[in-house]
Formats: sequence, structure tokens, C-alpha cells
Amino acid sequence: MQRTHIVIVGNGITGITTARFVRKWSNHRITVISAESDHFYSRPALMYLYMGHLTYAQTKPYDDGFWERNDIELLRDYVRSIDTEARRLHLSSGNTLHYDRLVLATGSKSNRFGWPGEDLDGVQGLYGLQDLERMERNTRGIERAVVVGGGLIGVEMAEMLHSRGIQVTFLVRERSYMDYLLPPEESEMVNRHLCRHGIDLRLSTELREILPDEAGRVRAVVTTGGEEIPCRFVGLAVGVHPNVDVTEGSGIETNRGILVNTYFETNVPGVYAAGDCAEFREPPPGRKRIEQLWYTGRMHGYTLARTLCGERTPYRPGVFFNSAKFFDIEYQTYGDVAPVPREGEETLFWQHPSGDKSIRINFRRDDHRVLGFNLMGVRYRHEVCAGWIRQRRPMPYVLAHLGAANFDPEFFARYERELVAQYNARYPDRAVRLKKKKGLWASLTT
Repeated sequence: MQRTHIVIVGNGITGITTARFVRKWSNHRITVISAESDHFYSRPALMYLYMGHLTYAQTKPYDDGFWERNDIELLRDYVRSIDTEARRLHLSSGNTLHYDRLVLATGSKSNRFGWPGEDLDGVQGLYGLQDLERMERNTRGIERAVVVGGGLIGVEMAEMLHSRGIQVTFLVRERSYMDYLLPPEESEMVNRHLCRHGIDLRLSTELREILPDEAGRVRAVVTTGGEEIPCRFVGLAVGVHPNVDVTEGSGIETNRGILVNTYFETNVPGVYAAGDCAEFREPPPGRKRIEQLWYTGRMHGYTLARTLCGERTPYRPGVFFNSAKFFDIEYQTYGDVAPVPREGEETLFWQHPSGDKSIRINFRRDDHRVLGFNLMGVRYRHEVCAGWIRQRRPMPYVLAHLGAANFDPEFFARYERELVAQYNARYPDRAVRLKKKKGLWASLTT
């Protein structure tokens, strides 16, 4: 009996998660195509390659023999076009490949905004392995760099360059770092932390143009305020957009991304899209039309694999979560934490006197039901926080059991008592007593 051939374009977290679970649940033939790398690697680990903390081999979650042992074919090539009538891919190598089911997991591309000089030598974004290799070449022996864009990639590039002793000027359009996402206290904490590490942080500052030297390499940037800042490298970290190039002329519908329903089905039967490149026609409640996070890419792949294996399954993402790192400060967020509490919401916020640790819990004013957590420099367990939000636990319950969420190492200081004291001072009629820490299982089941 001929096996169904599933072809996956893209070997990032979404494509590989799809392949792994299709293999786990079926005997389908699987082919993964990538033009970027022979094997799957951890894209969030790119910065640690540059900083010398990891080797490339250490960023690969699976050894190179894993794919053959699991009967997953890997093809290093680039898909030039899709013939959806004949169910055939045309590749850069000149070969063609037939599919029964096609999964597009082509990821994102770095944004550019048409700045004068953005194509000069020494100017680049950071998304994949080839970008990292270019950054190695572009920053060799330089003393000054400018990073443009106040998101997570921007702060990663600043840390990477700083680790090599390169003086970094960081242009951020917003009045405070990520103030469109972080509450004022957390945003200000990151501002202070960047400056403490010697980053020349320029808030409310945008790029106007990039100036060349005689050889056509960047020599300086000019801001919208007219200031000229000398540099030999410019990192453009102004976001990404879905990579939909492969769909051109195929009849697969796109908007900003490849349009899909909650089953990741496109308008063409047998063709699916998931991960950064996909755009939901109707997103799940509380979610964006395009999700470009590592963990959502994994959830997309897991859900899609079920459908490909015969159990048609809608995407149900559950409680939102994400994590990041701003130099030494780890950041975790669970649930819904708006930069400014909405009508009917309250926030309980504690900050360490050092200014580099904080805990925030948002909750409803009427019944004190917990909505979300923000942790800076303090680590809480994902499964515990998400469980409390999902179970609609009220603040008195959550604060009483808060010790169960903390998973900082044993001898680290803990700050649950300070948070409980704040709550009791504000709401003496709901005073809480912190319970002795229980095990993880007890906290999930009581």
C-alpha cells in the first residue's frame, strides 16, 4: 500500500514539530525541505553562538542520525513554485517533488522600511544562520555599532555586540523600552539595566538614514533628530513579517500571511500553513491573527500533526505565556497583563529595592480573579500560574499558595511575604496568610 507523502517546507520549530508528531502517530512518508540548514537547530540560541556560550552542534536538539532512524527525509533545497493542480513542487535544483499533503512552515523575514543606505555593507537583520554568519564577518574588528528597534531581537543584538566589547548605541522609537507591551515599572527597569551595562540607549529616537564611506560600507547613521552617530555596523531589528514568497502564483490565498482557518487549512485542499508564516482568518479568542513566537510555533505543529494523521483538530492555544531575557534579567509572563490595567482590572506590584526584580499580578476588581503574572528576575512555574488562571482562582487563594509557583533555586531569596503584605494592607477584609510551600503535584490538584 502506497504511503501518503507529506512534504513540509521549512525546518524550524513548526515544521520539525509537525514532522516529529506525524512520525509518532503514523506511517506516512515525510519529507522536510529547507534552504537554510541541513538539520534543525534552536533559533533562539543563535545569540549564544555569537557570544561563544554554545557551539552549533550544541544548538541541535537531535543528533544527525535521528532523522534516518525515524524515517524522516531531509532535503536541502529551495522551493521556487507550487503547482497545486498537479500537487508538485518545483525546486531550485531543477528537480520536482510530488506531495499528497503540503505543509508550509516558511517562517518570517526581517522588516526593512526603505531607509537610505539600508543595503550598505555592514547593515543587516538577524533571523537565521546566514544572518549570524554575516554578523560574524560584519563585526570583526569594529569598535562601534548601532542597533535600531526596541524589541526582543534588538536587545539580543545589543547584548551580542556588547559581549565582544563593541560600543553599542540602541535607537528605540518608543518613549521607554517596549512600553507598548510592558507596564511602566518593568519598562523602566529594562531601561536602567541596559544603561547599567553601558548601552547608549536613545529613547524616542528613530533612524533617518545610513551613511556610507568611500568603499560603500556603513560609516554612520543619522537620527530623525539630525544627530550623526559614527558606527561600522547597523543591526536592523524592527520586527519581522510572514515569509509568503513561496505562494506566489500558486492560488494559495494570502494577506499579510498565508490565510488559514483554525485547522491550519488554506483555501487549497491538501495545503496547510502554520507557524510564523500563517495568518488566521478568525484568530482564537484573545489571540492575534499572526503568532510569531517559538512556543506557538511548536503548538501549531503539534495540532496540525493530529489533523494530518486523521484526527481533525482545531487550534486551542490556552493561557498565553512567553519568556525572554534582557541581559541578566529573566522575564516571564503568563495570562493577560496589559501595560496599563483596563477598566475593571487591578494590579499588585512589588519591586526589590535593587530595582532588578519584580512580581506583578493582575486581577479583576469585582471578584479578585487572577488574570495574569509578570515576573522580572524571579522565576515562577508555568504550569502552576497557567493552571490558576485557567481555574479562575481568586487572589486570596493564589497568594496563599504562591510559594508553590516559585522555582528559583533552593537558596535564592523569596519575596512572596512582601507581596502578601502589600495585598493585606490594601484589602484588610480579605487578609491572606501565606501557606507552607507544597509540592508541585499538590499545587496543581488542590
